[in-house]
Amino acid sequence: MKLARIATDDGTVTGEVDPETGVVTADASYEPEAYDLLAPCEPTALYCVGRNYAATLDQMDYDRPEEPDFFIKPPVSVLAPGAPIEYPSFTEEFTYAGELAAVVDRECHDLAPEEVDDALRGYTIMNDLDALDQQGRTARKAFDGSGPLGPYIETDLDPADIEMRTLVAGEERQSATTAQMLFTPREVVSYLSERFTFKPGDVVAFGSPANPGLLEPGDEVEITYEGVGTLRNTVV
Repeated sequence: MKLARIATDDGTVTGEVDPETGVVTADASYEPEAYDLLAPCEPTALYCVGRNYAATLDQMDYDRPEEPDFFIKPPVSVLAPGAPIEYPSFTEEFTYAGELAAVVDRECHDLAPEEVDDALRGYTIMNDLDALDQQGRTARKAFDGSGPLGPYIETDLDPADIEMRTLVAGEERQSATTAQMLFTPREVVSYLSERFTFKPGDVVAFGSPANPGLLEPGDEVEITYEGVGTLRNTVV
């Protein structure tokens, strides 16, 4: 099942979406022209793992981590699917990263890997935008609108081996499978839950394969994860 969060004349509604027609069903049915698509959840934080694909280690000349390497984006980083990505005024090296992301369903802490599935609402997609020429990860990655998220939450997904690809202005820039991750989604969520109490709607993103090239105004970024959908946003 795919869940969408939408803005309607009745307020904000979360319901099941038919990805073929765009109709969202909750207490009522909403046609696409009757709503604006929102980010599929409202996280208190986005917990993001980096260096989780061998190809990324080679691209960035990083050492292989012995445990998940993570950083945090604030709630103001969230950007709705389809919303314009504003090219930051403070960078000249702006890039993307197509990431699978889990959405937490209930408050939880200190989960074993086998407990993770029961604590999740499902999976969505995040674009980890990055101002590469800034100093330090927070300056690079934790600004307004740096985490486009969506379009939907897929509630029935085994994340172990699914295909992904990213297109930028129609050119394929990323192609991989989640089987190439160094740490699995369940391992990552379990690891982070030792350190943080997750709240409903929080997001855990699992890193990205190598992402060559930069973004320019006018570029449309399309990130597809098999079984989840396609997140699209355009740089302005």
